[in-house]
Amino acid sequence: MNKTLRLLPFFLLTIAACKAQNHEPSDFIPKGYAAFENYYGDLNNDGQEDCIVLIKKTDTANIVTNRFDQKVDRNRRGIIVLFKTAEGYRVADKNYDCFSSENEDGGVYFPPQLSVEINNEKLYLHYGHGRYGFWKYTFRFQNSNFELIGFDSSSNYGPIINKETSINFLTKKKLIKENTNENAEGGDEVFNETWSDVEIGHLVKLSDIKDFDELEMYDY
Repeated sequence: MNKTLRLLPFFLLTIAACKAQNHEPSDFIPKGYAAFENYYGDLNNDGQEDCIVLIKKTDTANIVTNRFDQKVDRNRRGIIVLFKTAEGYRVADKNYDCFSSENEDGGVYFPPQLSVEINNEKLYLHYGHGRYGFWKYTFRFQNSNFELIGFDSSSNYGPIINKETSINFLTKKKLIKENTNENAEGGDEVFNETWSDVEIGHLVKLSDIKDFDELEMYDY
């Protein structure tokens, strides 16, 4: 057999392996979805820059006319967590439809804005609601999944913080801070703190959350 022909399978395997080792974040987006936003940071303390890809479905049936006669994209969004390795990216976790559209109808309010932060090897999903406050979910990679280990929220009236809630699912403790200064103008709140125990059988996995809008933290 010709020597070149004998080496051909080896060359083809080498080329395929090289391609497999050079995945870009966009290579992991499933059919019927598009990239929405990318975030980078180290999520597993290995010195590599991992990637969070927010994706959005592209179903034209979900492009509708809202109550202001504007065409809006109501397709849901999802998340793909990619760990960077010496060979390329690999999927660490994923959930394709857990976030509502950024164009949901908030009624008399505007819809909360979802953003992502990576800090101290933790994944933060932050919903900002302007002058009304925010709520934030904290995930960490453990037991081969990203698990919900914390929740924080702030209920505001403009610059005034009315109530803050912080739940640590690892210590199973919850702290509620309520402002008792009825004349507060912002920065001069006086908080009453209440600690309680949290009853939880197991930590919630990112991949198991069907809809963050229905993830009721105040049940804990």
